[in-house]
Amino acid sequence: MKRRLFLSSLSLIIVLLLIAPCWGLDQIIEKKAFSLKEFTLVNGKKISPVQIGYETYGTLAPTKDNVILICHFYSGNSHAAGKYSAEEKDPGYWDAIIGPGKPFDTNKYFIVSSDTLCNINPKSPMVITTGPASINPQTGKPYGMSFPIVTIRDFVNLQYNLLESLGVKKLRAVSGASMGGLQSFEWAVAYPDFVERIIPVISTPKLYGWTVGWVKAWGDPIKLDPKWNNGNYYGKQEPTDGTAYSLMLITLSAQGAGWAEELFARQWADSQKDPYNAMDNQFLIEDGLFKAALERAKTADANSMLYLNKACALFDIGHGYGSFEEAVKRIQAKALLISSDTDLLFPPYQIKESAEVFKKMGKNASFFEIKSVFGHDGGILDITQASDVITKFLEE
Repeated sequence: MKRRLFLSSLSLIIVLLLIAPCWGLDQIIEKKAFSLKEFTLVNGKKISPVQIGYETYGTLAPTKDNVILICHFYSGNSHAAGKYSAEEKDPGYWDAIIGPGKPFDTNKYFIVSSDTLCNINPKSPMVITTGPASINPQTGKPYGMSFPIVTIRDFVNLQYNLLESLGVKKLRAVSGASMGGLQSFEWAVAYPDFVERIIPVISTPKLYGWTVGWVKAWGDPIKLDPKWNNGNYYGKQEPTDGTAYSLMLITLSAQGAGWAEELFARQWADSQKDPYNAMDNQFLIEDGLFKAALERAKTADANSMLYLNKACALFDIGHGYGSFEEAVKRIQAKALLISSDTDLLFPPYQIKESAEVFKKMGKNASFFEIKSVFGHDGGILDITQASDVITKFLEE
């Protein structure tokens, strides 16, 4: 039975097992594009042109202040809720908390969910992004590793431009999981007068050394693949093996030990091939993780992954403000920090400590912990445990 469950969800495992409920937002979603002729990064470099995709759910109030921004996680995109067509099997990844009567209530709020620069899935038809796989208009070829370094602050600044184009006057809240949570923290510091609340999930206001180390481990298999060729692989054989190993490591580190035991334990990949009898005979988790990652690599771009890794590793709200404490002083938004108790990437104690630091500095901050066997991904798969807390927080 466990083997059948694994095989049926094989293509989803590397996308952090985003198995969504069947009772989705009863709305067909349109993917839209936002473009700028030129965008200046924090480092002063310019990208011209630039575009990202976005989706909206609910209705914008005449006062244009009932807006909640959803920022996506590392391997995700703007598809947070609803379906693109009636035939689509699964709704967006946070559909369980976005929709009428749900915490992010579309009867009350206008929800905007955006892609970021350097989305790792530029080959997906439902991703709109500018990054290293995009064509550099000056050369007529993909940017590759000549694309400028981007930061979480750049993602936020571009989202601000998007919201301005929609006429948004204020954000009721910003929320997101993992990398989306990093963006939530950055929003509170970068635009303190614009944001009333933040709900960062499974994330911290800076990347600790432990997580920076993981990010490096994610990227190294790509660089070790000879086909990566210092990022010059477009139009040639791509570093598919390195990308797949990277995605496999991401999945393994983002899941909990409990998840691995429930789904795989020590099952053999092939009931006729005992791992004790031959070097090539594997356990199910060895074989399954790599096959799923190899499938997922078909829409991923190796260079884009490296750029997102760098953006995450650089993240610290204190950068550019003199110190972490000076950045926290800027925050006016109320903050609800949510952790997953089995998270290996953003350990709960780090998230709880962040909430305590905020409170000691006079900020309105609270903490909630999800109980999950899914490790880091508990913040996505078990987010409904926080439904009541989120609903109350948004109404305070």
